[in-house]
Amino acid sequence: MKPQQFVVIGLGRFGSSLALELMSMGYEVLGIDHQEERVEEMTGRLTHAVMADATDEGIMRSLGVRNFDCGIVAIGDNMERSILAAILLKELGVKQVVGKAISILHGRALSKLGVDRVIFPERDMGIRVAHQLVTPNLLDYIEISKDYKVVELTVPACMNGKSLSELNTRAKYGCSIIALNREDGIIVAPTAHDHVHQGDIMVVIGSNDSIEEFEDEAVNAE
Repeated sequence: MKPQQFVVIGLGRFGSSLALELMSMGYEVLGIDHQEERVEEMTGRLTHAVMADATDEGIMRSLGVRNFDCGIVAIGDNMERSILAAILLKELGVKQVVGKAISILHGRALSKLGVDRVIFPERDMGIRVAHQLVTPNLLDYIEISKDYKVVELTVPACMNGKSLSELNTRAKYGCSIIALNREDGIIVAPTAHDHVHQGDIMVVIGSNDSIEEFEDEAVNAE
């Protein structure tokens, strides 16, 4: 099975970081930008890096963009170019199109164009940092929906040595520990007999209220 292929349009901070991470995961990545210095910086680091106008249909066809599995429009400094590039990817038949939005209005426009996924990197990072600032044990935060989330929490001293049965998070708070990350490895779907130790990382899923209650008790118990 051939590696999945991605085309990343816009090699600014977000686009280049995304492209390099996809490369490190073993995927093929074509990077496109209209600024020569950005393309030069990515040359040799991506499968291909090309200086081109991503809103020019002839050029995009000549690059074979229609054969890519996923196209990411990561243009962050020009809403018009972003929208035109997204339209072109859809018209060329790219299987999945992802668009970076720099505002709510931009995101709405991309959604109405049929972009498969709209992401808000700055907004989402701001939300994560805010949660990390007010919750000392919180390492990461992923919103599943308006009411549910997955979080990574560091096991506090007050929970050291306790089994999941003793913590009984499902009955007490309504949230579940779905994985444990510790020095000797990761335990996925831990059992009631598994123990947590200070410094371990718990991956917890539940409603916003249930996880907040669990977090508060852990902080107040220390």
